[in-house]
Parts: sequence; structure tokens; C-alpha cells
Amino acid sequence: MTQQPTERPADRSTGQPAGRGAPSGDIVLEVHDLRVHFPTNDGVVKAVDGLDFTLARGKTLGIVGESGSGKSVSSSAIMGLHNPQRTKISGSVVLNGVDLLTLSEDQMRKRRGRDVAMIFQDPLSSMHPYYTVGNQIVEAYRVHNDVSKRQARARAIEMLARVGIPQPDRRVDDYPHQFSGGMRQRAMIAMGLINDPGLLIADEPTTALDVTVQAQILDLLQDLQREFDSAVIIITHDLGVVAEMADDVLVMYAGRGVEYGPCKEILTHPEMPYTWGLLSSVPDVQGDTAVKLVPIPGNPPSLLSPPSGCKFHPRCQHRDKVPGDLCRTEEPLLVAGQRGPGHTKRCHIANPEDIYAKEVLPEVEGVAEAMHDLVEESK
Repeated sequence: MTQQPTERPADRSTGQPAGRGAPSGDIVLEVHDLRVHFPTNDGVVKAVDGLDFTLARGKTLGIVGESGSGKSVSSSAIMGLHNPQRTKISGSVVLNGVDLLTLSEDQMRKRRGRDVAMIFQDPLSSMHPYYTVGNQIVEAYRVHNDVSKRQARARAIEMLARVGIPQPDRRVDDYPHQFSGGMRQRAMIAMGLINDPGLLIADEPTTALDVTVQAQILDLLQDLQREFDSAVIIITHDLGVVAEMADDVLVMYAGRGVEYGPCKEILTHPEMPYTWGLLSSVPDVQGDTAVKLVPIPGNPPSLLSPPSGCKFHPRCQHRDKVPGDLCRTEEPLLVAGQRGPGHTKRCHIANPEDIYAKEVLPEVEGVAEAMHDLVEESK
């Protein structure tokens, strides 16, 4: 992620669909100054308020933050799912040279599912209960490919087998309620990847699944990413999922990115107090079971009337380390961290590494070590 959009290669065709012809490592997605506002009778809800990041083909970006921080809203904006009559969207969302925010609904419909696909949180409510799983996957394939129903059905069975559904030639005719939670999620992954999109957005893909199934779904996503060489955005509350899957991490708070960097850097050397709070809230499974979790005090701010200055300052336990009243009066810019330009943070604290090492790390040392091990094992 950068504060300025990455320069696009001059030879890239702006009409080229994402995921077809772009070499591995090439920039697939550039989001610059994305703002998603919802006008209401009480005022304007600034759900996303100036978001910037880039994502390369074959890489995974993990987006973390509390509920209401803007994670799903920003992803829905990328997918073009917001009602334009009730939403004000500005900025740019450039997918392989094409700004999706400038496309008409018909143009976006042709790209949705083919160039960019999304796996939603609840696969049961995301699939139509009156149609078989196979029919829904067939429809997702035929809308973008001029093939017969028989060919599309064969492709659907092939994808169901690829995501680990047993007896796919029989289960293709089952309804969503006949699938377990893990199998429904696998079916949603099959539907999302059936057109080989260049960008896959996974919004809480392991929600409500037991630990064993969660691990299977994450392994499946990683295997399929390597096979299809897709760029992946994974939205989650689980830092363990991020440690295992993500190459880079974007921490969101109150509709803005507050910290960004390589996964290992963010999880082992964070420089923003909000990220410290997220780490402190993770249980240390190898630590003393009598030790209480350290929650972030207070509640997320109202996006109708967010606090002045740093949006996190009412909940920050380290604002006394900033001279004067800067935290309350001036919103910090997203600047390079102490460990280099690849790590950025939105905070006024001048020496975050020292504070983290002396005050925060002793409380989260076991969690930090576990995150470090997960990152190392996943590479």
C-alpha cells in the first residue's frame, strides 16, 4: 500500500480483464482516496473516508479491524454493490487499468464474477434456497461464458471436486440446506473461482465454522490461490488467519487505514496503539489461563460525528506520550514507520518502537511469538 497510487505499466491494455495476461507480481488493484458516504436524516455516515492501498497478482492483503471500521463497506465498493442512489462514492478503484467507479452498472455486471469475485460471510444466506447448488454455480459460469448447460454443469462438477466436495456429480443437485457449513463455504469458493478472476475478496470466510473446518478452508484458499495465481483480499477479525495467509496487512479504524506493512512487521513490530490493542485482545493459548485479556477500552466512534484529531484518541492509553493537545486537535497523516517506508502508520507518537518494547510487548509476548511462528510456517 502507498499513499499515492502506483504508476501503471504503460503497455497494459486498459480493456484487459483482470487475471488474464497480467504477469505474476504485477499490480492488479489500486485503491486511491476511496470514500464511501451514506447520507441519512441524521447526517452523513462516513463509512470509508480516504482509503489507499495496492495489491499485486498472486499476493494476499489481510484487512483487520473492529466491526464498523469500514472493511466490508470498502470491499462492497470494489464489487460495485452499493446502491448509487443512497451512496456517495469517490476516489478511484483501478482494476488492471480500469477505474471501476467510472463504469455503468451494465459494464460492472460484466466484470463482477469474472474479473473480481467475492466470498461472503454467510454462505447459507448468500445462496438461493430454492435453487440447487449446481444450478447457481452453472448460472455464474454461463453468464460470462457462451457454453451449453451440459458444458457448464461439467465445469461446475469439476470445480466442486476441486474444492473438496465428495461425490460432486451427485452433490451438484443438492440444495444449500443439504450442505454443512463448511461444504457451503467450499461451494461459495467454487462459485467465486469458476471464472478464474484476477481478484478474489474473502469476507470473513471462516465465520461460524469449527476450528478444523477453518483450517481446511484456509488451506484450500491458499492452494487455489497458487493454482489460479489470483490476488486475494481477506477480511477477518482473526489475527491468526492473517498471520497464516497474508503477505501484507492493512489495519482499519473509523473508515481509514491506520497502519500498513508486511505481515511479519505488523504482527511483531506494530507502531500504532490501535494495533497494539488488537494484539492485546488475542488470548495466549500457551500462557497462564488465569491472566485476563486486555480489551481496548471504550467503543468504536460514531461515523456520523467522529472525534476530532486522531479518531482513536478517546480510547488510546498512550496519548499522554504526545506533547500538547495534538492528538485531540490534529489528525495524523499516514507516514513511514521507524522500520522503513514499507511500514506506514497514522499516529503522532514519535518513538512507538520504544513504547511497544517496554510497555506493550511484555503483555503480548506470547501472542507476538505465536504470530511470528505462524508467519514463518506459512512462508
